[in-house]
Amino acid sequence: MNAFSLSLRMLRRDLRAGELGLLLIALVIAVTSLTSVGFFTDRVAQALTREANQLLGGDLVVVSDHPLNPVFRDEAGRRGLKSVVSSTFTSMASFGEGAQLAGVKVVEGGHPLRGAIRIAPGLNQPDAPAKGIPAPGELWLDERLASALGARPGDMIGLGASRLRMAAVLSFESDRGANFFSLLPRLVMNAADLPATSLIQPGSRVFYRLHVAGEIADVAGFEAWAKPKLQRGETLENVDNARPEVRSTLDRTERFLRFAAMLAVVLAAVAVGLATRRFVDRHLDGCAVMRCVGASQSQLLRLFLGEFALLGLAAGVVGCVLGFGVQFVLNGLLGELVGFPLPAPGWWPVAHGLAVSLLLLMGFALPPLIRLGRVSTLRVLRREWDGLAAREGLAWAVGALVLAGLLVGIARDWLLGLWVVGGFALAFTVYGLVGWLVLGALGRVRAVASSGWRYGLASLRRRPVASLVQVLALGMGLTALLLLTLVRGDLLDNWKQATPADAPNRFVINIQPDQLDPLRKFFKDEGRPAPNLQPMIRGRLVAVNGRPVSADDYTDDRAKRLVDRDFNLSFDTRLPSGNSVVAGQWHGESKTPAFSVEQGLAQTLGLAMGDLLTFEIAGNRSEARVTSLRKLDWDSMRVNFFVVAGPGMLESFPASYITSFYLPPAQMDFANRMVAAFPNFTVIDVAAVIGQIQGMVEQLIAAVQFVFGFAVVAGVIVLFGALQATHDEREKEMAILRTLGARNAQLRSALLAEFAVLGLVAGVLAGVGATAIGWALAHFVFKLPYTPSALPLLVGAVAGCAVVVLAGWFGTRHLLSQPPLASLRALS
Repeated sequence: MNAFSLSLRMLRRDLRAGELGLLLIALVIAVTSLTSVGFFTDRVAQALTREANQLLGGDLVVVSDHPLNPVFRDEAGRRGLKSVVSSTFTSMASFGEGAQLAGVKVVEGGHPLRGAIRIAPGLNQPDAPAKGIPAPGELWLDERLASALGARPGDMIGLGASRLRMAAVLSFESDRGANFFSLLPRLVMNAADLPATSLIQPGSRVFYRLHVAGEIADVAGFEAWAKPKLQRGETLENVDNARPEVRSTLDRTERFLRFAAMLAVVLAAVAVGLATRRFVDRHLDGCAVMRCVGASQSQLLRLFLGEFALLGLAAGVVGCVLGFGVQFVLNGLLGELVGFPLPAPGWWPVAHGLAVSLLLLMGFALPPLIRLGRVSTLRVLRREWDGLAAREGLAWAVGALVLAGLLVGIARDWLLGLWVVGGFALAFTVYGLVGWLVLGALGRVRAVASSGWRYGLASLRRRPVASLVQVLALGMGLTALLLLTLVRGDLLDNWKQATPADAPNRFVINIQPDQLDPLRKFFKDEGRPAPNLQPMIRGRLVAVNGRPVSADDYTDDRAKRLVDRDFNLSFDTRLPSGNSVVAGQWHGESKTPAFSVEQGLAQTLGLAMGDLLTFEIAGNRSEARVTSLRKLDWDSMRVNFFVVAGPGMLESFPASYITSFYLPPAQMDFANRMVAAFPNFTVIDVAAVIGQIQGMVEQLIAAVQFVFGFAVVAGVIVLFGALQATHDEREKEMAILRTLGARNAQLRSALLAEFAVLGLVAGVLAGVGATAIGWALAHFVFKLPYTPSALPLLVGAVAGCAVVVLAGWFGTRHLLSQPPLASLRALS
């Protein structure tokens, strides 16, 4: 019989005997968690690659935060390329007595050049590809906006100074994207109707896109021509970087999901090591007999390596099949976040899953298997062992390196992978040290405990390594889940408490100078306090101390974004409410040109007191020195500005005004009446916007929690593995104790005590760890006052105790009904 056939026969025998059950489950869990994320992200990557031009609405797009220079479109036409212009902004749409903040998309005939728009004749009716764009005087509302307004096709919708007929329900746009604008309810209108709405005013934030399409060579030529002609606020999007906001959002999502899968892999590696070690211990005698009948050490090692390689392949195949099914769950949880249909996944995740299964198995199964290859024929007569061989220690080191390499590979980023490896190593070290100290301190408790509890605590002391492994595995899994559930809720509650109950919950923008007095009168007639109206001027930072600045001058992503866009500037003689000067002096009524800069912005852009800032506003420049730095109370939800100028500097520039106010729930119709009186106003419902963003975050958290569930299952498998690793020793102890007169009630009490303490230690560690991480996030990342709750500690302790007690009792309860003599004979 050849080696392969014999390895296959050994595998079938050991599987039937239950020797490899936990090993198989641990590998399947690791591969399932990884491939489920792999299949999902592979489908997203394929969609972004294959359908990039549909996501763009063309083969190339010039994006600008100001009206595009006509030379771009002229050059596209000269090269024989098709082109259309679209623009997007936010405004209020109204119907009847209701009004709703909406994302407005303005399109020309021929849009989109690539991809499709689908519309339906009514709500909850089948859709079909649109034939063209809305006709002049018509618009299309998506289901959310139509439902919010209570509108149906044929109704007249108010938009700015115009009233347009709702002609259809918008169901799909291939180029919608995944930014803040796309989160809002949506409408699409014809560009011919835009001027009559009077919505575009000085200071309005509008994004313009020139979509072009044509032959590959012509598009490439246009791209090469356009790149050097791009100005500030203008970018090019092509099929290689299509929809960067989509890619950015999904990249962050993928990192979270991969991190969750990494924890499952780490715990599965521990389970593989534990399960293989027990497998080896139970096969040493058989290997010694095989040595006696002529098998060499190399033959034994090859046979068992072959058996484990077949097991790894089988586990990889099963895990890939399960991962393929699980990725549909991820697609369901994150479908709205993705925003476009996904193609079928490729085969790369399958290859990745099989490789991970084999590498994980060989990396952590090889060290114990070396013992089988080195077993002596003398073991048939004398059960002795010469300790840890140098080659076995080296194999464990190689296994650790294999795991580190796997984690870096899974992260798909060297820096992120190294941070993850270091983070896991630090977490295991801290948890291990604390767990070791706690388990060591249990010896002092035995003196005051009952007999059953004394036996249970003594068992923990006799098996410190196995006990510590169980505490670590379960503690890490519970920490992740507590952090995503209870601690996340605490952070949100603390953030809400940091915001005053009467903080402004409505922002009004696009207020024109000639509407200030009518708006004040409107508030007075409604019996409301006069609004605090503040000027807002759009300006771009172009120089610091006379040196031109650009995004290329900074490495920080936030700094790049700030420098590459317009700032909302303001001017005032009074220090705004909620602001405090932390450096310099507020300019007040002084006529000397001065800028007051928000402290955080100054740190991000490297600005200091006395720096000369130059802003470009409507083609003109305004410059002054930084005379003060301010700290803002962002939680107040008042109108705040990064840069406030002194008097006499910005008054001559085109400006719109902004205000904020608190609207009680019982007076919601006030905003509708204001929009009816001032159709060009945009009223932003802060609570609704935060709700939209929170809904998207909840989707992400649900998906991450789902993947972390694999880590918890892997932790329970480690628990079973640790119990199995000490099963024979525990069985012998129980038999001896029963032979010496111990009653079942005492032994049951000892077992439950041992498991309860293990679970309690793991749960308390998880609660403390999750709370500590929550505090660090609140203090260093979110800058929130954080009052830790005792709930994570309580839930962690109860959950840990319950899981370990149930799992431990399930795995050992049969020992109480087994005759002592039978146990001793089986183990002799």
